[in-house]
Amino acid sequence: MRPGVRHLPGLGGRPGGAGAGGVAHAAVGGVRQRYGRRTVSELPAQALARFAADWESTLRGERREPPRLAGYLPDGHEVRLAVLTDLVRVDMRQRWRRAGMEKRIAEYRKEFPEVETSPDFADLVCEEYVARSRFRSLDVDSFTAEYPEVAAEVRRRFTGETPPSPPPALPASIGIGRRLDDFDLLTDLGGHAHRRMFLARQRSMQRLVAVRVEAGVDADADAVAQLDHEHIVRVFDQRLIADGSSGRPLRLLYMQYLPGGTGEGVLARLRTERAANEGVVAPGLLLRAIDSAMEARGESSPSGSPVRAEIAGLTVPETVAWVGRRLAEALEYGMRHGVLHHDIRPANVLFTAEGVPKLADFALGPVYWSASFIGARGADTNDAEALRYRSPEALAALLDPTAPPPDTRSDIYSLGLVLWEMLTGAVPFDDPETGAGPDVVKDMLARRIDGVSAAALATLPLDTPAALRRVLLECLRPEPARRWQTGGQLAGQLDLCLDPRARDLVDPPPHTLRSRLRGWPVPIAVLCVGLPNAIASWYNVRINKSLIVNELPTVDQHRFEQVALVNNLVAFPLAAALLLWLARRPLTVSYRLAHGHEYTPAQLARARADTLLMGERAVWVPFAMWLIAGIAWPLALSGTGARLPHNAFTHFFTAQVVCATIALAYPFFPIMVYAVRSLYPQLLARGSVGPADRRQLSALARRSNFYLAAAASVPLLAVASVTFVSTADLSLVIVPLRLISVGGVLAFVVTYWLSRLLEGDLMALVRAIPEGRN
Repeated sequence: MRPGVRHLPGLGGRPGGAGAGGVAHAAVGGVRQRYGRRTVSELPAQALARFAADWESTLRGERREPPRLAGYLPDGHEVRLAVLTDLVRVDMRQRWRRAGMEKRIAEYRKEFPEVETSPDFADLVCEEYVARSRFRSLDVDSFTAEYPEVAAEVRRRFTGETPPSPPPALPASIGIGRRLDDFDLLTDLGGHAHRRMFLARQRSMQRLVAVRVEAGVDADADAVAQLDHEHIVRVFDQRLIADGSSGRPLRLLYMQYLPGGTGEGVLARLRTERAANEGVVAPGLLLRAIDSAMEARGESSPSGSPVRAEIAGLTVPETVAWVGRRLAEALEYGMRHGVLHHDIRPANVLFTAEGVPKLADFALGPVYWSASFIGARGADTNDAEALRYRSPEALAALLDPTAPPPDTRSDIYSLGLVLWEMLTGAVPFDDPETGAGPDVVKDMLARRIDGVSAAALATLPLDTPAALRRVLLECLRPEPARRWQTGGQLAGQLDLCLDPRARDLVDPPPHTLRSRLRGWPVPIAVLCVGLPNAIASWYNVRINKSLIVNELPTVDQHRFEQVALVNNLVAFPLAAALLLWLARRPLTVSYRLAHGHEYTPAQLARARADTLLMGERAVWVPFAMWLIAGIAWPLALSGTGARLPHNAFTHFFTAQVVCATIALAYPFFPIMVYAVRSLYPQLLARGSVGPADRRQLSALARRSNFYLAAAASVPLLAVASVTFVSTADLSLVIVPLRLISVGGVLAFVVTYWLSRLLEGDLMALVRAIPEGRN
């Protein structure tokens, strides 16, 4: 940054981390702008970085109290004042985001009287006003009574006493062939009267860059963060120059050049092809739009690109999900670095020659979403194009300066509008083409509060997956609390839409058996557990009656029946109650979600984990009960005075082992196939999934092999148990043995099929959860 660049308070510089870190790096940029990169030692930057790191340590619980500003101030009056100003800014922002830690500028001024002499003192007071007005209505006059020296400036910013003047137009001499500072303007890439974008050659670096030339730098211009992400346009730097022909100051913002055009070009191509082909658009729309943009500039398309090969066969809905997922990741990255966008529209979605989308024009937050600020940015209430992609809360902020400022969920709403337009060719609201002041804003706000209409839903292409429809409608909910809360959540859901198997799991086609079965979790779970255990009980009764009970005296047979009755009256209700308690979340959360109940991300994560453990809990409880009964039942029978044959204990226990294995092997796969296909996807659709979910799904796929082996062992165990039967008694058990052996083989075939089905479903869901997302 050259000396003389106007400092935008709290903005500029390259954020280096979320929260305090991002703010501190912005402040470091401010110090360097004011004093030049060569005239300031590294001590101020080091002090701010250390202060931010210590704040983050406090937030992680590694420090008991927030860091004290006095320990980070350097020597030297001018440098000390600049660093103090930025330390106050960082400290105040962090404190006002956390209840009970708030601190006012008046308190900072009492502790450091020199802060009142800072050139940015008015900005600090305004930041306090914005922070406090987020929580309750705040009268400007009452607020400024404590800061009389800047009262006029605060009132000007927040009461509109002096409406902002429109941005000045660029001089007519700014055009192709002109040299501005270090840049030769080669191609006009579009723009407005006060701001245009050019393809330029930077002489000092001998490279092609995109240069945005703006007039009116005396106003609060856009502050663009230099974020380093694969789906964000990389901004290199900015310069302020004086135009020689007009003498007006100009701002040059130079950034990465992307030759693939913008989202507007993709929309134009979509509308043209739909009109020419009766609403049908062939796969590969994105590549055709990019190639058309490059051809118009005389550039050739790259060959052998794996990205182009990936998107060549994508349908329009798949293209929307593919592009949207990457833009959502850019929003997530910006949010983690304390940066919001606030101006997502098709013109700000740029593409590389390979087809990779990137977001341009990130604006640093927090910002003042007052009408005066919006007007200064060129997005006033008379700009219909700028307003079309605003969220309801952003429109409300235009009408009411005291309304809460939009957050990242506002960007998610705007991105949802852009993706909807890429899918259908139009936004889902019947907005006017030209602006007409606050009345139009009110009308647009009312339409968005009403939500997406049935007529707009009817414009969705017939091949739109139900999952993509659901994801976009979640983006466009009027209430911010009911949208996707982060870009990471939205990216995960759009990833889901790109996997046909995963998206059909989460959003099954209507009127299918899978869709109908979602409403019957308890009966299906009872059937899956009860039927194998009923078969095991039949086998147990036949074996015990043939080898033990029929050999007992009549009185001991009555005792056996009494012990069996007591055992069943205790064991079965206990097992049922335990199973229902362990399955309470999988069985209730999905049902309550379907009926409008809301859960926190932590509660949903716990429910997802419990759902993936549902099958194992449903088999290990009966397995343990069978083995316990194999020991307790003969002991209880002996305790009643019954005389059992010497081999009765062996016969009884071996039969119980076979029954326990049946209860372990056969219910697992039916329960888990149902849980993974019907219960788990409803939880996955709520978002907040991450690496922990990937690990849980992968671990379940590995563990399922054990239950497949258990299913294969049932006939073998049944045959092995016969070795404890004498030759004379062999004829007594041959029938149940044959039935369990033949039935076990058939059951294994079904179990094997279910295991492959389960493995495929689990791997599809794993693919739908991106790696490394928290």
